[in-house]
Amino acid sequence: MIRLDGADDLDAVVQAIGDADFVLLGEASHGTSEFYTWRAELSKKLITEKGFSFIAVEGDWPSCYTLNRYLKQYAGTAPNAREALRDFNRWPTWMWANEEILQFSQWLYDYNKPQSVKSKVGFYGIDVYSLWESMDEILRHLEKTGSPELDTAHKAFACFDPYDRDPQNYGVSAAFLSESCEEEVVKLLADLQAARKRSGSDDEASLSEELNALVAVNAERYYRSMVRGGPDSWNVRDRHMVEALERIKASHGQAAKAIVWEHNTHIGDARATDMKADGMINVGQLVREKYGEDRVYAVGFGTHRGTVTASDRWGGEAKTMQVPEAQPDSWEDLMHRAGAFDKIMLFDRKESLFVEPVGHRAIGVVYNPRHERGNYVPSVIAQRYDAFIYIDVSHALSPLKQEVLHV
Repeated sequence: MIRLDGADDLDAVVQAIGDADFVLLGEASHGTSEFYTWRAELSKKLITEKGFSFIAVEGDWPSCYTLNRYLKQYAGTAPNAREALRDFNRWPTWMWANEEILQFSQWLYDYNKPQSVKSKVGFYGIDVYSLWESMDEILRHLEKTGSPELDTAHKAFACFDPYDRDPQNYGVSAAFLSESCEEEVVKLLADLQAARKRSGSDDEASLSEELNALVAVNAERYYRSMVRGGPDSWNVRDRHMVEALERIKASHGQAAKAIVWEHNTHIGDARATDMKADGMINVGQLVREKYGEDRVYAVGFGTHRGTVTASDRWGGEAKTMQVPEAQPDSWEDLMHRAGAFDKIMLFDRKESLFVEPVGHRAIGVVYNPRHERGNYVPSVIAQRYDAFIYIDVSHALSPLKQEVLHV
């Protein structure tokens, strides 16, 4: 156990990460300031001391790519970090449009400024939700460049026109009425991939085009499976995030190293939780299985009590809510009883400590503290993560004020 008082205390985690190519940094909520700031501090060390190439987050590709272009000082980008964050206008906006990300973006901009083009650190979204936004971005870019794939894109996206940009409408039609657009978007992705290979381009605009097409393919599958229920939609989403992560990593070269920022439920190995019994997989499990545990390092986060930014309903207003004291005998309660201070735990999966399942709190963008008992995931902590950062009393993050597109 290491007391966490300042950034220097993270050196033990950096040392334990060793030569890992993937560092997965979690969070127990999407609205806790300390989770964002400590992830940022750890990421700074990984970038400056270990040469990590990019950060991939649980966010939409189009809005994150706007920020990425600013961070890399591309021509025609936003004049400052606050403006670059305006594209995070789809609910829940506070996940990425917040003061904590603003401060980290300013640091990353300054870090990138003297770097060569290939050495600048990127910031990318690997989630699956931006179906229509990604289609819009593809059409804009293909029209701007006069690409021969423009006609294929128009034909593919015309299939979605009857659904009025409503994923629920599309999901019901595709799942129950056999009105799927899968064939069209798969063909578009294949055409864009082939064009990128023919050109041999390492231009990020071509990568963006390809990733937006990948979102269209997997978002179509996600919304189609979502209305049927069961674990399929979750698994489509996490497989998409791994595929996007791998494509971004490949574009940065064989030696590229990736930092991932996502909720604990995505980065902590699903096999060490009750997700396994429900037939669910996640990012942490998939990358460990494919690349080996020595190349992947996962850090979970949690808190005993405090405040959080969340909403009491889907699409609702962001609020500062109280996070009650952790349930008795939960992981967070045990951490508090071990000392009422912030701390780091490093795990050795060869040892017999922390191998019994205990409840581990998970807070979503929709949160009701009155139903707190249902927010705990039974977890074998030392198998779910390689390390854990515990915040005894946490605080709500600070959203930036902007217009919200509800979905």
